[in-house]
Amino acid sequence: MSKLKVGIIGGTGMVGQRFIALLENHPWFEVVSIAASGKSAGKTYAESIEGRWKMSTPIPEGVKNIIVKNATEQVKEICAEVDFVFCAVDMKKDEIKKLEEEYAKNETPVVSNNSAHRWTPDVPMLIPEINAEHVSVIDAQRKRLGTKNGFIAVKPNCSIQSYVPLLEPLMKFGIKNVVASTYQAISGAGKNFTDWPEMLDNVIPYIGGEEEKSEQEPLKIWGTVSNGEIVKAASPLITTQCIRVPVTDGHLATVFVSFDKKPSKEEILELWKNYKGEPQTLELPSAPKQFITYFEEDNRPQTKLDRDIENGMGITAGRLREDSLYDYKFVGLSHNTVRGAAGGAVLMAEYLKAKGYIQAK
Repeated sequence: MSKLKVGIIGGTGMVGQRFIALLENHPWFEVVSIAASGKSAGKTYAESIEGRWKMSTPIPEGVKNIIVKNATEQVKEICAEVDFVFCAVDMKKDEIKKLEEEYAKNETPVVSNNSAHRWTPDVPMLIPEINAEHVSVIDAQRKRLGTKNGFIAVKPNCSIQSYVPLLEPLMKFGIKNVVASTYQAISGAGKNFTDWPEMLDNVIPYIGGEEEKSEQEPLKIWGTVSNGEIVKAASPLITTQCIRVPVTDGHLATVFVSFDKKPSKEEILELWKNYKGEPQTLELPSAPKQFITYFEEDNRPQTKLDRDIENGMGITAGRLREDSLYDYKFVGLSHNTVRGAAGGAVLMAEYLKAKGYIQAK
């Protein structure tokens, strides 16, 4: 099978770099084009990120000499050489919306890590294990855009990956209320400790816009497709606090939940252990074999020890116990730049390919 040709739009930033690292030796996809801002355009990829490579693995040899293009001025050029693109640009929201639609209208599917189109009614926002059926809305989106192949699909906010997958198997018990506090790594801000020394020995109890995303985006994921749009769910009621902590990677959540019909602890653990989505059924290359892993130890999951489970694509849980105000409380953990960002987008692209939405041009 010949590999699909991929472009990375915003390839010099932290998430763009994560895409580059994850796609090295991918069985289905090959990076052939990289685009960024005008200041990087015209340089080789290696030159454009000299002194700024943030991954723990070396820059893949196959991309070092790719000449970086201008993401906004060379759209047609980029679209002519790729089958689809991943987008992770650092721009204003309205600029991102316009840019992603421009790629789509040039008949190039866009798998986006950006938040700009998350609330566009005909754009699916996917955690493929949970709401894979939302891809059906792409047909309506293509009609709106006037495209045959081009479309936009987005991944949700990185913070919700640490608890929404743990709530999903329990929805049949009628989840009423959720309180979630997320303790989020600095890579979520596109930084490491060299960039952000103020975070050493520090906690910041505010991340702009994060709490609204954490409370509202799950409702779109749990929504339904109706008349060519995704209608968000009316419940459960979710309230959150989002806190920046001095950790490189990994978002940890403490969660309190109440139900219409309270399950037993044994029922919850059994559902977590056995939960599978379409990525597992289809055996997609990036899909974790065990989607949810529960730790019996009181001091797990730990961010440093457990964020890389299933190559960073698994969700871990622990400390499930009954609560005096809510029915249960527990801890969840996900890798924010793998499952929560680039890895989640790669899995989404694999699913879209498997379902025929992304094809060779």
